[in-house]
Amino acid sequence: MALIVQKYGGSSVADAESIKRVARRVVETKKKGNSVAVVVSAMGDTTDDLIDQALSIDSNPPEREMDMLMTAGERISMSLLAMAIHAEGERAHSFTGQQAGFFTDARYGAAHIKAVKPDRVKNALDSGAVAIVAGFQGINAKGDATTLGRGGSDTSAVALAVALGADVCEIYTDVDGVFTADPRIVPTARRIPSIGYDAILEMASCGSKVLALRCVEYAQRFNMPLHVRSSFSHRPGTLVVPDDVDPRTLPNLD
Repeated sequence: MALIVQKYGGSSVADAESIKRVARRVVETKKKGNSVAVVVSAMGDTTDDLIDQALSIDSNPPEREMDMLMTAGERISMSLLAMAIHAEGERAHSFTGQQAGFFTDARYGAAHIKAVKPDRVKNALDSGAVAIVAGFQGINAKGDATTLGRGGSDTSAVALAVALGADVCEIYTDVDGVFTADPRIVPTARRIPSIGYDAILEMASCGSKVLALRCVEYAQRFNMPLHVRSSFSHRPGTLVVPDDVDPRTLPNLD
């Protein structure tokens, strides 16, 4: 039995039907005998909508209050996904970044993770439930909510995978992995079956948006294998692994 952390981005949980589809995928993974923790982003354009609402009220809103507002989107996603998994016949518990033990520095809007102590997440997994964590957020030493900035949910997922000792961290998006170019722009772009950390870091630094730079750096630091897949298909995706890891030894690659 493997311990798998799955991260679903905003396009994967954009509406109720999308959340139901994600729930079925999570349940499918669990029924294969795996323990599953899930990190979710806010639904669709929720974060942008919240920013627009804030700016319509105050053109220069306080950073602390913006982070309080920004954490709301992921809380909606996590609770709705827990309900959808329950509707599929499995148990699930949702946790905010604070409840999941994400401790950050004091910066608002672009906080860095200092420690992850996922005791409640571990307890949920040990009880046989799916654990769902709100990505992109944590808590600082003052007890205030903080957000992690661009790519924050990817970073949350990798940090959680490391803290749990997961076998793999699956990053679900709206493309079938990492390609030689953006397949939505270049029809002849080819999917890369597996790639090393250094190569994907170079791609991220050159503007590739599949994985956030900080997420890959975190994964490389702790040798956490990543599996970039589409939540809209069951195609193999792309494995991001240390040079000394055989991709065929990783779980749940079908």
